[in-house]
Amino acid sequence: MFHIDQSLLLVIDVQEKLASIIHDRDETLRHIAALIKAAGFLKIPVLFTEQAPDKIGPTVELLTGLAGDAPVISKTAFSCYGSSEFNDVLKRFGRSQIIVCGIEAHVCVYQTVAGLLERGLAVEVVGDAISSRRKEHKEIALERMKQLGAGVTCAEMIVTELVGGADHPQFKNILSLIK
Repeated sequence: MFHIDQSLLLVIDVQEKLASIIHDRDETLRHIAALIKAAGFLKIPVLFTEQAPDKIGPTVELLTGLAGDAPVISKTAFSCYGSSEFNDVLKRFGRSQIIVCGIEAHVCVYQTVAGLLERGLAVEVVGDAISSRRKEHKEIALERMKQLGAGVTCAEMIVTELVGGADHPQFKNILSLIK
């Protein structure tokens, strides 16, 4: 089970140019936004990454606007671990459970998840909050990440797992996000 005090939400490369061409764009962005809002209610740190932002553009503004002053890490390697800044920020947060969402599932998300698992972190990939340009690429990536040992969840499942029950003080706020 994932716990609020051990979790971090990692939002990988949800940038304007790329987000405009992914499969099931609106639904994917809706789930990512819900995760970011839930993280805010639960005081879970959020970390954004951007792949070559000078070429692909910045993170979708709607999402960064929901996360306040969450760090945004620029990178050129597909895996977030290719960035020393990512390594430093992740260590600074000191969280052992990483909730992953973003794009593209079969490239940057997959390679980052592999790196997180190699370093002994617990990983939950939010299946309805990741995507690729092609649906089958997302499906292949989810299968590979499961084979590596990542958990696969959905936005509703992970946020209800985090609050644990209807008696949590933020349950009503969380419920409004997943209805």
